[in-house]
Amino acid sequence: MIAGLTVGIVAIPLGMAFAIASGVKPEYGLYTTIFAGLFVALFGGSRFQIAGPTGAFIPILLAIVLEYGYEKLLVAGFLAGFILLLMGILKFGKLIQFIPRSVTIGFTSGIAVIIFSGQIGNFLGLEELDKKQYFHENMMQIIDNIAFINWYSVCTAFIGLFAIIFIPKILPKVPILLVALILPTAVAMLLYPSEVATIGTSFGGIPQSLPSFRMPEITWGTIAELWQPAFVIAMLGGIESLLSAVVSDGMTGTKHNSNRELVGQGIANMVTPMFGGIPATGAIARTATNIKSGAISPFSGIFQSVFVLLILLLFAPFASNIPLASMAPILMIVAYNMSEYKSFIHILKLKTGDSLVLVVTFLLTVFVNLTTAVQIGLLLAMVSFIKRMSEVLQVEKVIPDKVKDTTHGNHLDTLSSTCPKLSFYTVGGALFFGAADKFESIITRCINQRPTVLILKMKHVSILDATGAANLDSLVTDFKNMSGTIIISEANSDVTAMLKASGLLYKIGEHHIFHRSEEAVNYGLQLIEVSKCSICSKENRTSCKAFKQNNNVSLSSSEQ
Repeated sequence: MIAGLTVGIVAIPLGMAFAIASGVKPEYGLYTTIFAGLFVALFGGSRFQIAGPTGAFIPILLAIVLEYGYEKLLVAGFLAGFILLLMGILKFGKLIQFIPRSVTIGFTSGIAVIIFSGQIGNFLGLEELDKKQYFHENMMQIIDNIAFINWYSVCTAFIGLFAIIFIPKILPKVPILLVALILPTAVAMLLYPSEVATIGTSFGGIPQSLPSFRMPEITWGTIAELWQPAFVIAMLGGIESLLSAVVSDGMTGTKHNSNRELVGQGIANMVTPMFGGIPATGAIARTATNIKSGAISPFSGIFQSVFVLLILLLFAPFASNIPLASMAPILMIVAYNMSEYKSFIHILKLKTGDSLVLVVTFLLTVFVNLTTAVQIGLLLAMVSFIKRMSEVLQVEKVIPDKVKDTTHGNHLDTLSSTCPKLSFYTVGGALFFGAADKFESIITRCINQRPTVLILKMKHVSILDATGAANLDSLVTDFKNMSGTIIISEANSDVTAMLKASGLLYKIGEHHIFHRSEEAVNYGLQLIEVSKCSICSKENRTSCKAFKQNNNVSLSSSEQ
């Protein structure tokens, strides 16, 4: 109960601040805190998860409100909840782990810039600003109105900022965000009332009750219109909630259920819009506060929701006096803490494909929108990964070292190292669609030299996909048409399974698949008609004859 009350005190100012920054009324943030916190506690996969509105959602929610309006934001939130629920049921919890860090750091840092810059107007008390969809439009508005700074608002904001920075150093256990809200509010009410914009003057105050149940109006048209932003909300919510659950696991030594967590987040985001709430996800800072306050079960999340509900019902009228300027430093600090600037600089210094993905995702988040940023970021990350994997593929012609005939105990390295009728290649890396052409071009050059036997050592081939198998199939066909034989050695079980599934195993011949390269080379040498070999001049014919005799190979009539 104590943990729940502590988190509730932190959640109240954040809920209102996130709602205002998202372009909706502050009470919608409180409704989200109440209902999302309750249903994630009941149905989520982490014992300590605290859910509610978060800063990560601000850009996408603001964009939806500006373009479609608040009512369609509720629809987008409901659709996002349905997507999350479906992902949990289909056990997609682990798939979110495959989103590259360069993408998540890129859009997280971009979101931090948008949140921070979005509070400059409130910090300076610029009341004539209209929220715009694009970053540069909002910045131009601030520049155009810079002459109308309200110094009372600046003073109020600085009081809150100094409180957040300095009070924890003296009183570390004080709920600093609530203090940073109450202290500047009290100063403004006592010293300069009516000089700064407040929740009451801007939004008409906060109702002292819960909204009635109302199902969002969902039609095929709204689904077609909003599925993309809903999908981004779902992906972002899934990433944030699972990341928060991982953090809580590290702090407590427990293990969360990722699929159940997605189900809980899905249910919460489907129910919350029915009561006017905005999309929610697991909040890392509030979850950490919950754990540090002594939480031992999901009941702390339930108590948090009950506490916020009681505050709403009992003290809502007092919230009308809260200056918007007092919320600006709270959100600016939130933006700074979520900016991941150290990780951003670290990835940037790598000067690799990840650095490019990071910068592009960051810039698109700031200057375009989060939906486009995530899509382009993931696409670039995949292209970068495919390029790197294709470069890893190595196809190298080698000379077998001291290949020993285990039957007769003879070393066969002399002929295997000089005979142009036998080519031995080691293949390493992933033989997939991104590298298949490289593999084919190298081996094709080998075929043009017209060897009789081609041995491919595939011990270090980690992946063979359908494209790689198709290119290998084409190679086998062309080589067979030239009366050649392909031998595969040391392929792992996954590669062998793909050879079997694609029919290549039977086309090559199961007796041409070997577990050891020595056996493959020995067999290949036995297949070669040595008397027709270009190196078998008169001075070498004796050694070739001896080789055949030692290996029970029939001699030609001329050799006899």
